[in-house]
Amino acid sequence: MTDERNPLGAALRRWRDRLAPADVGLPPTGGRRAAGLRREELAALAGLSVDYLVRLEQGRATRPSDQVVEALARALHLEAPERDHLYRLAHLPPPASGRVSTYIPPSVQRLLTGLGDQPLAVFGADWTLLTWTPLWSALMGDPARIPKSRRNLVRDTFLTPPTPEHWPVRSERGPDAVEAALVADLRTTEATWPDDPDLHRLIRDCRTHSARFARLWSQGAVGRQLHDRKTISHPLVGDITLDCDVLTVPGADLRIVAYTAPAGTPPAEQLDFLRVTAVNTHLTIGG
Repeated sequence: MTDERNPLGAALRRWRDRLAPADVGLPPTGGRRAAGLRREELAALAGLSVDYLVRLEQGRATRPSDQVVEALARALHLEAPERDHLYRLAHLPPPASGRVSTYIPPSVQRLLTGLGDQPLAVFGADWTLLTWTPLWSALMGDPARIPKSRRNLVRDTFLTPPTPEHWPVRSERGPDAVEAALVADLRTTEATWPDDPDLHRLIRDCRTHSARFARLWSQGAVGRQLHDRKTISHPLVGDITLDCDVLTVPGADLRIVAYTAPAGTPPAEQLDFLRVTAVNTHLTIGG
């Protein structure tokens, strides 16, 4: 099918061709006829089957879902105007400006690629988990084992019983302080995104079904999550205590959560152990 008759497929091929493997954290391999990503590489990054990506590029599938378009935009490191163009090519409206953004700028994706050997994760302003590094998965438990609808820290904290997919985490400030800071951060998000129906639904569900959340919400505190020290009870390395920092990116309402340890300390050695053993213990998949 010609590019004129298949603008979606043409755009996907063009954006795929401009990305080198190193841009997305993949090792270079020989035998490439072009510098860009192979179809199987893009499919894996976006969580799609190779067959479906082929059908999209060849024009045999022309109406991908919202979730597929979002995954492709992220995997292709599209800038915001390009992402909106991809939505239109897929016959979908671009994400509404009044909703909490799930867009991760290419600069942040390059940061994650460059720091891929560190435990980092990116959350939306409503604390929905968007993507993570392999070591985050090895340290915290694999988010890929949890349905996307449940990958939200607020729901996980106030509404979801403990699950075997996540290892227990304790803050040196105690659970009350952590919960208060999380609710204060969410109230700040509500002021920033007052027209997002999903955000209102999250707050309503928590106020209705969690007395702890309702009490904290009624206090009206606002603020941001910043720094903490947390201990993860890990099944392989035992208790591991790390600094936990929440970083923000100017112009992007995202939270980048980073766990670190001083070099040469026992926690740093525990992280090194997880780096080495992650693949063998099937704990490394994410995004």
